[in-house]
Amino acid sequence: MYDCIVVGAGIAGSVAARKIAEKGKKVLIIEKRNHIAGNCYDCPDENNILIHLYGPHIFHTNVERVYEFFSRFTDWYDFRHKVVANVHGELIPVPFNLNTLRKVYGEEEGGRIADKLIAEYGYGSRVPIMKLRENKDESIRKIADYVYENIFLRYTMKQWGQTPDQISPDVTARVPIVISEDDGYFADKYQGLPKNGFTPMIEKMLDHENIKVRLSTDCKEVLSFKDGNVFFEDMPYSGYVIYTGAIDELFGLKYGRLPYRSLDFKFEHYDKDDFQGHSVVNYTVSEDYTRITEFKHLTGQKDGNGTTIVKEYPFAYTGKEGEIPYYSIANDENNALYAKYRDEAEKYPNLKLLGRLAEYRYYNIDAIADKAIDMAESIS
Repeated sequence: MYDCIVVGAGIAGSVAARKIAEKGKKVLIIEKRNHIAGNCYDCPDENNILIHLYGPHIFHTNVERVYEFFSRFTDWYDFRHKVVANVHGELIPVPFNLNTLRKVYGEEEGGRIADKLIAEYGYGSRVPIMKLRENKDESIRKIADYVYENIFLRYTMKQWGQTPDQISPDVTARVPIVISEDDGYFADKYQGLPKNGFTPMIEKMLDHENIKVRLSTDCKEVLSFKDGNVFFEDMPYSGYVIYTGAIDELFGLKYGRLPYRSLDFKFEHYDKDDFQGHSVVNYTVSEDYTRITEFKHLTGQKDGNGTTIVKEYPFAYTGKEGEIPYYSIANDENNALYAKYRDEAEKYPNLKLLGRLAEYRYYNIDAIADKAIDMAESIS
């Protein structure tokens, strides 16, 4: 009945399903949650404020085909993301840039160090914090140490539950100093949010005669894997299965649970027009939460009653009911454990792994959409 079964109706699964359906193939999407759009799911709260239920998501990309694909299903709210950090009660732009430098050290001292940074690394460059800490110039190291101590260190310990020396270089590389006056968090050509929300965009994407969606369905209820063969509703299945869920759970945690960081979201509503004046404020040296998002500043919404914020509290994922694995913890031990599950998956020629949970790695929205397009195109 189905040429392809996709497990998961998030960005990865939805993009792949649409591209495959447009090739004339019948696609079934199996989704464990009671809604589509995965962690990008957004909806109005009880005060008619559009919120992102699983934390803020912003689309940004330089990949033309990804932008063009999404643009088939939505118009865009042009949003240039700017983040500030609350450092000892003062709000400063992050990533740390030349504006931040002058704000922290004053025009004269900040300008002098800015000249050194430009001469050393070039205007417009993004230099990883750990690389700056190795610089021979004392004043540059001083800036690097300030960023390390006040923006990176405590924030990282809260976010990952580890000290920075335990964190993968891939993570520390995401914390640069930007050698320019650009306060933008991203540098991509295309930036913004779907004008009416991520959920309506995915609804349009899945609105195709060749796509059927089953919500509130655990894939293990209808799919089984045995001796290199896939079974769908107890019958042998020879079509492709694109799996976007947690790979360890697919195989019953047979080698142990893969470690993740999870998030506890605490939503608060205030009967006033503005709470913090910014879409996102990071708390890098204080508070138990890592950041506060104020949704009206994120989505550009003008109506609705008051304003809604969310605070994010990181914790170690345990697999308990209601917990969600958000961020894989990349290190040699965990990668070796993942490799066992990947090898298990490779015993099934018609099983394809796609996405953060299935591949145990971090993806931005555009990167996973680009990979989903490639995967769909490879299926004949």
